[in-house]
Amino acid sequence: MLKALGSTFKIPDLRKKILFTFGLIAVFRIGAFIPTPGIDGQVLSTFFDNISKTQGGTLFGIMNMFTGGAMQRLTILALGIMPYISASIILQLLTAVIPQLEKLAKEPDGRQKIAQYTRYGTVVLCIIQAFFISMWLENPAHFQGLRIVNFPGWGFRFLTVITLTTGTMFIVWLGEMITAKGIGNGISLIITAGIISRMPAAFSQLVTLLAPFHPEQRQIEPLTLILMIGLLVGVIVSVILITQGQRKIPVQYAKRVIGRKIYGGQSTYIPLRVNMAGVIPIIFAQSLILFPATIAGVIPSQIFKTFASWLVRGQLLYTVLYSLLIIFFTYFYTAIVFNPHDVAQNMKRYGGFVPGIRPGKPTAEYFDYIMGRITLPGAIFLAFIAVFPDFIGAGLGIPPLVASFMGGTGILIIVGVMLDTMRQIESQLLMRHYEGFMKRGRLKSRR
Repeated sequence: MLKALGSTFKIPDLRKKILFTFGLIAVFRIGAFIPTPGIDGQVLSTFFDNISKTQGGTLFGIMNMFTGGAMQRLTILALGIMPYISASIILQLLTAVIPQLEKLAKEPDGRQKIAQYTRYGTVVLCIIQAFFISMWLENPAHFQGLRIVNFPGWGFRFLTVITLTTGTMFIVWLGEMITAKGIGNGISLIITAGIISRMPAAFSQLVTLLAPFHPEQRQIEPLTLILMIGLLVGVIVSVILITQGQRKIPVQYAKRVIGRKIYGGQSTYIPLRVNMAGVIPIIFAQSLILFPATIAGVIPSQIFKTFASWLVRGQLLYTVLYSLLIIFFTYFYTAIVFNPHDVAQNMKRYGGFVPGIRPGKPTAEYFDYIMGRITLPGAIFLAFIAVFPDFIGAGLGIPPLVASFMGGTGILIIVGVMLDTMRQIESQLLMRHYEGFMKRGRLKSRR
């Protein structure tokens, strides 16, 4: 692996792509510290610390995690990439239910048009979110009487909408430039960079708890640290196994004679992934179950506070409901992104069939049967990984920020993006006759 990493910088084209990617990620991180005009950032940061007792404990906590702390400081990149992700999910759902969009997606340039619609939707969502954020910031009642905005009014609202919307579209542009001229998926790498940027703060808390030079102030024992490292390795390995896990359905294509040439006749397979939905079910479930707590932190209403107290993170009701929501959204989103009927019809059109299964409707029913069963372990695994940091934090007595890197959305995104980026780098190395990250076994001839 070290030899492969060294080889990446020996190839000028690949080295240029990697440095270009790191350069744009650095630009993104610099933008996460430029404050929005007219905001008292210190008072706002104190307020977010008060309403977010746990890392990711509200919707603001989720947005703060994806933006690498920019939401807590309300910088020019405070909205982060979340509006773009929301617009992408909305377009995917609409494509599945609106025939015109479904037809457009199948056209040669349909994906480009849908991507453009996604950008338009991102602008609309940014304007709406930024406007309500500016209105919310102007009310001192939301901040225990503290004044966040120095000069409230329509001027501040207009400036905030323009600033935050431009910041999000700038991030989208950075992501698209990384995808086009860099290495890896740009949007995913930007999200990963925001999550990884929280690691120094988590490491600092861990060192403070361990207190290596002041044993009398130690709050966790070295054996606990060793156990945490072992659990982290186990979580990463299990995430890799589930992320890479797939069921290969064999497919045979019949021979076809076109002119003087014979086409088809080869055998291949269709890979059905165990976790086809990715981290989307966790994001959906988090947004839904944490909404009452977010409203209770913003609106001083006893009704909201009472309802939110029933869904406290770490409680049995929260854990059960959160897990069930993740399992439900896993099946729901898998049904959106994978259509067995379309796959079966495309196979039939090109003369493909699953051995032992008749083409057409029986093949679609077979795919639906297989997906329904391999999705269940993936959904249960997502639910387990999502609630695992809560058990670790409560059982070992470590802060939520440290425990959040023991599972949850963050570790799934980091591992998934790193695997995808390594695959792209490895393909570049193999194409130029270099060894990849993993050595392949060589068959030795027998004498």
